Amino acid sequence: MAIPNKFPDMQNSEFHQFFVEELRDIYGAELSLIKALPKMQEASTSEELAAAFYKHASDTQLHIENLERIFDLLDEESDSKKCKAMEGLIEEAEEIISDTEKNSYTRDAALILAAQKVEHYEIATYGTLKTFARNMGHTEVAELLERTLANEKITDETLTEIAEDFVNSQAATE
Repeated sequence: MAIPNKFPDMQNSEFHQFFVEELRDIYGAELSLIKALPKMQEASTSEELAAAFYKHASDTQLHIENLERIFDLLDEESDSKKCKAMEGLIEEAEEIISDTEKNSYTRDAALILAAQKVEHYEIATYGTLKTFARNMGHTEVAELLERTLANEKITDETLTEIAEDFVNSQAATE
């Protein structure tokens, strides 16, 4: 069932179609990320970072479910779109793994950098999509996007704490 909105012709508008395409893009991004996070977890040296990647994989599954709910609310197909940005960020993370020494804190510092690039991309995307949804009167969609946005910000903060608490200082001594 489609969400009623304050602009009756909105679903046929170019803006609404752009919004849906961007939802499909971030959906594709999340589907790609959920495959990459276990590799980042496995490559982590510290247990804390590995646990953060494990938790983020679980959170990412919830983000995927939220997006699927959003597509249902909008009465749109939940087709994913290949996200070139996420593809590049994941490729960079894979290069970091191959270019850094196994069991080093330098690798962890680099993995945190790669993961925070992903988080900042997601934060920017979810924040903008939430605003778009509010402007179109899609209140429930905006609330789901806000929940995901808040979760992405927490993940970013967690990564910062791990880096600042010990990873960066350990990496600096290697």
